[in-house]
Amino acid sequence: MIARYTRPEMGRIWTLENKYRKWLDVELAVCEARAERGEIPEWAMKEIREKAAFRVERIDEIEKETQHDVIAFLTCVAEHVGPASRFIHEGLTSSDVLDTANALLFLEASDLLLDDLDRLLDVLKRRAFEFKDVVMMGRSHGIHAEPITFGLKWALWSAEMQRNRERMFRARETMRVGKISGAVGTFANIDPDIEERVCRRLGLEPAPISTQVIQRDRYAEYFTTLAVIGCTVEKIAVEIRHLQRTEVREAEEYFAPGQKGSSAMPHKRNPIASENLSGLARVLRGNALAAMENVALWHERDISHSSVERIIGPDSTILLDYMLNRLTRLLDTLVAYPERMRANMEITGGLLFSQRVLLALVGKGLSREDAYRMVQRNAMKVWQEGGHLRDRLAADPEVAAHLSIKELEALFDLRYHLKHVDAIFRRVFGSA
Repeated sequence: MIARYTRPEMGRIWTLENKYRKWLDVELAVCEARAERGEIPEWAMKEIREKAAFRVERIDEIEKETQHDVIAFLTCVAEHVGPASRFIHEGLTSSDVLDTANALLFLEASDLLLDDLDRLLDVLKRRAFEFKDVVMMGRSHGIHAEPITFGLKWALWSAEMQRNRERMFRARETMRVGKISGAVGTFANIDPDIEERVCRRLGLEPAPISTQVIQRDRYAEYFTTLAVIGCTVEKIAVEIRHLQRTEVREAEEYFAPGQKGSSAMPHKRNPIASENLSGLARVLRGNALAAMENVALWHERDISHSSVERIIGPDSTILLDYMLNRLTRLLDTLVAYPERMRANMEITGGLLFSQRVLLALVGKGLSREDAYRMVQRNAMKVWQEGGHLRDRLAADPEVAAHLSIKELEALFDLRYHLKHVDAIFRRVFGSA
């Protein structure tokens, strides 16, 4: 299932091949910077450029003995380079390579997620305009409140996803830092100028200050951002699940020919994609919590964060890629039932206009308390005995003393509630 909605590019980012390639990119960038400063002879730099390489299988083989992945990697590279390899990793610590390479990996993943968000936003905008004037019931506490349009729901989702895109870009920038500062961040065995040159070459910013590692508040912000985006995905999914309930049935997930909803009940059409997305959002939130637990490390560094990040880095980015792509398809094919929306609006006998009547009575000079009492009294009769609120109000002598039949009729006009829809769309999309 994951493979159906996750792009292969996201999976490839987290392969060992790509990880070690990024490690080598960092090591070569350091060598180039040192060569520019005359710290590595030209003959050695030429050897490093031409011969630096690795094989994943060989690194795995060496690591079985060393029990240290970076040392295994460096040993493998040295086997390819030969004597000039003594200049590789000089003055560095493992986390100089790991954290700087991590920045490159997260940049690649972030760019894919930003692209996912752009494609989702395209669908949200298109369908918002499609449903802009499709009237439906607005609900608070799950109970009928006042009319909205189905397009306003989509516009709301779009505005939130626009904010999520901004968050994603900010999180990308937060992670776009490298460090080449040595064992405790003091540059004892390597000049700060090298860090600046390396980061510039790799498209990163130097961390203003670091210990042995880049500080994990950055990672906490990044994974929390992924979780917040997941929360919005869940928000949309929960709304679809409610709208698909049999008693509501104002919208539903597309049900393909030949699709089955239940092993026992042939009639079932279930919101399985929405339920799937609701559950997966919980995983993103759990991973964000794990990232926050990584912020507090012992002194200048311990290794407790490393095992966590090896899991949540690939898992959260791959998972969000999956969720955004599945949501995009879900929304692109979502089926709406405007006639059912209209029918549902009418089941409460005009109660959705109660506030407008209340305000009209206040406008006639009544206190808000008296006006509320008069409208609520008739509204409760509609709830309990049926009928239409307009007719109940017209038959109430206390109300009739202030509002004529013609005035009451005018108060039950849907267009009153929808007059600012275009203005809202201009705020969200810049046009209506």
